[in-house]
Amino acid sequence: MERVFKRKIYQQLLEWKETENGRTAILIEGARRVGKSTIVEQFAKQEYESYILIDFNKAKKAIYALWEDLMDLDAIFLQLQQTYGVTLHQRKSVIIFDEVQKCPLARQAIKYLVADGRYDYIETGSLISIKKNTQNITIPSEEERISMYPMDYEEFRWALGDTATFPLLKRQFDLRMSIGDNVTRKQMQDIRLYMLVGGMPQAVNTLLDTNNLRAVDKTKRGIIKLYIEDFQKIDSTGNAERLFLNIPSQLSNNHSRYQPTTIIKQQTETKMAELLQDLEQSKTTLFCYHCTDPNVGMSLNKTPNRYKMFVADTGLFITLCFWDKDFTDNIIYDKFLGDKLQANLGYIYENLIAQMLTASGNQLFYYTFPQDEKHNYEIDFLLSRGNKICPIEVKSSGYKTHASLDAFCEKYSSRISNRYLLYTKDLRKEGETLMVPVYMTGLL
Repeated sequence: MERVFKRKIYQQLLEWKETENGRTAILIEGARRVGKSTIVEQFAKQEYESYILIDFNKAKKAIYALWEDLMDLDAIFLQLQQTYGVTLHQRKSVIIFDEVQKCPLARQAIKYLVADGRYDYIETGSLISIKKNTQNITIPSEEERISMYPMDYEEFRWALGDTATFPLLKRQFDLRMSIGDNVTRKQMQDIRLYMLVGGMPQAVNTLLDTNNLRAVDKTKRGIIKLYIEDFQKIDSTGNAERLFLNIPSQLSNNHSRYQPTTIIKQQTETKMAELLQDLEQSKTTLFCYHCTDPNVGMSLNKTPNRYKMFVADTGLFITLCFWDKDFTDNIIYDKFLGDKLQANLGYIYENLIAQMLTASGNQLFYYTFPQDEKHNYEIDFLLSRGNKICPIEVKSSGYKTHASLDAFCEKYSSRISNRYLLYTKDLRKEGETLMVPVYMTGLL
């Protein structure tokens, strides 16, 4: 059974509709299968008298041809209504351009459609910013953009019918109040289920239908194969695909940066930059850039060629970790869910934190500085809050020592607002460090 899940982006669409009142179109960018089309159609059904959804994956050739000549908008709207059997009402209807990257001229037409003012316009796109999709058109300035990501942890709990947990977690966090070991263990089991399933709506739907993690893994593999097909379309050499598939091995090797030259060789600097830009803009990956000066305005001090790369969905990341098998054996899932998997899981938790911080609207930065001649301290993530910064160290075990966090806070004491250690135990304060369970990451 296909379900329509509650998503936070719905509220953003509602605010756009009420505040803009047709003055702009809105473009929702995101990787394939994050739920863009579903939420947009749900929004259109509930917030407008009528709507037309043009899916450019399967639209007729005549629909593509409409956008070649914009001199007669009346004729265009008449043909759309006849083709889709829908009556449009002035200022009460919306036209949706789904997968608009397949029809660049339709995207270019947004300027004139918005100026006409009769209807609202919503666009969705995957790999939308890839150069080949936009190089021959004028990008409309009347277009607002928002990003859509996989379901965050709160949305995942909603999908499972749990609306009580997050208000309680928020109260606990705001009051800096512990909840005890037994409740913490239950909360950790819940977040591990989220890590295994991920936030792709199709995978969550499979979980609810089957309650079987092997079936969920099969669904996730199907999504990854779609991504690989997309990478092959934009890069026939297979290098983009290899860079994506090697994200888990790069993280598990505990490198202080992603090292693309160990995966693909004999690439010019320009070509490598293009491949990495395509990966970042595809929204299937998250880039965490090294910051040379850990201070507010970190984007001004990032090192473009020094970064870590994460998978945008941790459920897909875990499946990639075992990509060499035909399926991820249920015993692996069972042991991970029960916290009995004998492996260094720090890199999986790091991917989870990257996903959760991004879903909360944060850009990702990290920082390293010398410990001695052979070793460096590393701060896993840096958040900007007002005119201060918040360093984060991530621990899946061995949380009693946090040398990097301590050294950083001593070095940059005047710049720090709060210091966090994200780990797998109950919320508590240790000196100046707030020890935060990973399932509260979205509350930072």
